Amino acid sequence: MKYLYILLISLFLSQTIIFPQDIDLSGNWVGKLKLPNGNELTVAFKISKSEQQKYSALLDSPDQGVKDIPCGNVSVKDDSLLIEVPVVNGIFNGKINWDERKIEGFWKQSGSSLDLTLNYSENYSGLKRPQEPKPPFPYNVEEVLVENEKSEIYLSGTLTYPKEGEKFPAVILISGSGPQNRDEEIFGHKPFLVIADFLTKNGFAVLRYDDRGVGASTGDFSKATTYDFAEDVLFAIKFLKAHSKIDTNKIGLIGHSEGGMIAMIAAVQNPNDINFLVMLAGVGIPGDELILLQSEIIAKLEGRPVDEINKSLKSQKSLIELLKSDKPNQEIEAEIKKIISEAFDEIPELSKESKENIENVIDQQVKVIMSDWYRNFLRFNPTNYLEKIKIPVLVLNGEKDAQVPPKENLSAIEKALMKAGNNNFKVIELKGLNHLFQTAETGAISEYGKIEETFSKTALEEILNWLNTVLN
Repeated sequence: MKYLYILLISLFLSQTIIFPQDIDLSGNWVGKLKLPNGNELTVAFKISKSEQQKYSALLDSPDQGVKDIPCGNVSVKDDSLLIEVPVVNGIFNGKINWDERKIEGFWKQSGSSLDLTLNYSENYSGLKRPQEPKPPFPYNVEEVLVENEKSEIYLSGTLTYPKEGEKFPAVILISGSGPQNRDEEIFGHKPFLVIADFLTKNGFAVLRYDDRGVGASTGDFSKATTYDFAEDVLFAIKFLKAHSKIDTNKIGLIGHSEGGMIAMIAAVQNPNDINFLVMLAGVGIPGDELILLQSEIIAKLEGRPVDEINKSLKSQKSLIELLKSDKPNQEIEAEIKKIISEAFDEIPELSKESKENIENVIDQQVKVIMSDWYRNFLRFNPTNYLEKIKIPVLVLNGEKDAQVPPKENLSAIEKALMKAGNNNFKVIELKGLNHLFQTAETGAISEYGKIEETFSKTALEEILNWLNTVLN
């Protein structure tokens, strides 16, 4: 009995006993959220522990191109983990399996609750953006301020140009819809940085700037329309014409998406100082038609049922007719709110709690829809400007562009430029590329953040070759 007792003591002492409070959760915990529409979304909590033994965390959503979202309270009690993410009104609550290094729980956000299992990962590296240029750069980089004297604002930007040479042809990069910084940063990609780097290395000066009211630029983005952004471009041209390194006879515009609309307005308003135009996923059909077309295509790519798509399009048509009508704004706003509220009521997967919290979402949507920008966008007809443009124009569109579908838009642009008597334009549909000019599988917006490529090399070469042709 004595020996058995000693043996048991030895076995006990030989075991490493680990209590939960002794285990460090620091590191990367990665999982996939299964969304109601069947898609999956990768999430990663990057947990660290201070010298005071207090946990903190940052949240990545790499599929959406989002990283380092600050988390609030991070608490561990026995085998339970709670992480609050107030920025997105979200909470993760899970049970820790210490042996398997796994945390099984739920992600709760705005009334919805989704299963989420996190696994410890030593290999998680965050967003992969291999095309993103890194300093030091082999060209001159100037941080500049462009003054818009009319609107009394300053646009903060970056001008790049080669280190050797006297005068350089110059392009101004014009971003698409929504508040954009000078790199047109979206889903963790910086397409304007990639374009600027490529063109500057090939002999061009490139000016890109934060939209008014964005980043270091002054002004109010929320009150601006497409026409205000065109005004900003005209002052950017004025800035370049005064710069000692710019060939003032070779200044042009490269506009992406709505940026193409902005560029065509500026080209008509100042035909003497704008020498060429590049439209990337440029719009050729009226704004209201584009909204309906892109909504239908995007919904189909998301796999939504046909009857649901038809209902949504019917609601959108009603909204558009209201916004284009001459009814008083107060009456329009009330009717729009009713239409959107009814649409939310028909969503079966929304919980009772979600529906109770949806009022803020509806108010935000109404605010966007009622904005001067949106109402102007609906009324905008590109042909009114394209039919007046006679400078050289390059039009590029991705075959799988779901936001500015190539078939309808390219044909409309080509028809308008022909009517203008423009004998120097080129229209190209690039195979396999999406709205951001990434090589894509379907073109769905949900792919943008998952794709590592920022901007197709094929598209870059098309731009460069065309520029060299028209400028030499």
